[in-house]
Amino acid sequence: MPEPKIVVVNDAADLFIHAAEEIAHVAGEAICTHGEFTFCLSGGSTPASTYELLATRFLGSIDWKEVRFYWGDERCVPPDHSESNYAMANRTMLSKLPVKPEQVFRMRGELPPEEGALDYEKQLKQSFSLSAGEFPRLDLILLGLGDNRHTASLFPGNPAIHEARRSVVAVNVDAEPRNRLSFTPPVINRAERVMFLAAGEKKAEAVRDIIEGPRDPDRLPAQIVAPSDGQLMWFLDRAAASLLKRH
Repeated sequence: MPEPKIVVVNDAADLFIHAAEEIAHVAGEAICTHGEFTFCLSGGSTPASTYELLATRFLGSIDWKEVRFYWGDERCVPPDHSESNYAMANRTMLSKLPVKPEQVFRMRGELPPEEGALDYEKQLKQSFSLSAGEFPRLDLILLGLGDNRHTASLFPGNPAIHEARRSVVAVNVDAEPRNRLSFTPPVINRAERVMFLAAGEKKAEAVRDIIEGPRDPDRLPAQIVAPSDGQLMWFLDRAAASLLKRH
């Protein structure tokens, strides 16, 4: 696997802008190449600020009618709940974009967890015309990084870290809300591009451990992200990158 691309900028405000620029670039490339851009969203404050920029300053930079939206994980709450990743993305970006409902493929967190996971697998199968055993290939998956080194809803010690057959699983995690849905490593690692976004000094130790620490995915789940035929990108501000030896 090639070395990850690591982009370090001055501060969080610069990070939001650079991330939005990269997303617009990847979107344009995907639409030119195969007529659409499949974009997997993440929860968290850093993506939220990036989404706001995409819906305002970068509104005219992307052909939004050719974008399909997906989610890498979701809390098992209704879609209008304050903890819903969909609700955050809808509030900050989707409601402001010229997109149709059929372009938005949300995880149904209001369903019982296992039913919600199976429902999203069905959505993926239909949306990507998958055969049995196949995984979707998304153009771009956004990921955040938790202080406990989790990403999506793959938490330390959770069996989902080693899931190899399912695309989406229901997980019970050591955080509230406890019940969540999550993409599995095979889906994340089949993406064309995977982009981590991290800002702030509180993320510095986690960033260092994932990028430069000894490999231990059970303790450091974000290390499981290693696209087999794609590009891994880290977009960091100086504070989040401050403990990296090479940056």
